[in-house]
Amino acid sequence: GPATSVDFYVSVVADLTTARIVFISNRDGNWEIYSMKADGNNQTRLTENSTGEWGPKWSPNGDKIVFSSGRDPSEEIYVMNSDGSSQTRLTNNLAEDASPAWSPDGRMIVFSSNRDGNHEIYVMNVDGSGQTNLTNSSADDFHANWSPDGSRIAFASNRDGTSDIYAMDTDGSNQIRLTNNPAHDNVPAWSRDGGTLVFSSRRDGIGTWEIYSMNPDGGSQTRLTHNSWEDLNAQFSPDDTKIISTSGFEGNEPNVLSFLQVDYGLD
Repeated sequence: GPATSVDFYVSVVADLTTARIVFISNRDGNWEIYSMKADGNNQTRLTENSTGEWGPKWSPNGDKIVFSSGRDPSEEIYVMNSDGSSQTRLTNNLAEDASPAWSPDGRMIVFSSNRDGNHEIYVMNVDGSGQTNLTNSSADDFHANWSPDGSRIAFASNRDGTSDIYAMDTDGSNQIRLTNNPAHDNVPAWSRDGGTLVFSSRRDGIGTWEIYSMNPDGGSQTRLTHNSWEDLNAQFSPDDTKIISTSGFEGNEPNVLSFLQVDYGLD
């Protein structure tokens, strides 16, 4: 494997007594998907091929993982069982299909694709049928995530110059801009109660990504991390009391999968 390996892009799901984490790592030479317990034990490799896998997300009940893979050789969306078995391709085209995420009822998947010339947000059924473009913009839309009540989808877009966070209804209507500053805001994720969005931003001018929170309407934007290294891909813990993110490259050593305690009163 590489001299310095990196673990990246986390997703957290509730188990009966603890949380489980799925992530990607290049520790074995290329990006593969791994799972582990919330305390870091039982790290298990789930995929193995010569290209790479990215963006794994647990299904709501924790029995499936959706992800993208470059094995075809274009990047496509796949789904597999939580133990890595039954890896099944859902999309099939020469474009880049990436950043998949589940609907809260586990029946649909939202993802980004550049099949029409630029990255836009699509949805499909869990068997890959019914692929539908929701955004139809002339810019790049990406990193979509469904709200827990199933009514809204948050996503990032550079349609106004820099990357900002937007939200829309699940049919693509009522697209609303939530953040507005000259820096990049990216990778929104909902709290489990739907009352908060977390995202990464470079708005503080120090050249690194930090984690922020805000209300679903864009109000009360609050910085949660204050580091000299990158904090990315934040996700809430199952009980909404912690945020897990990839926090890396303090000095020359990657420090990843850090738990960040939130202090703004979630129950």
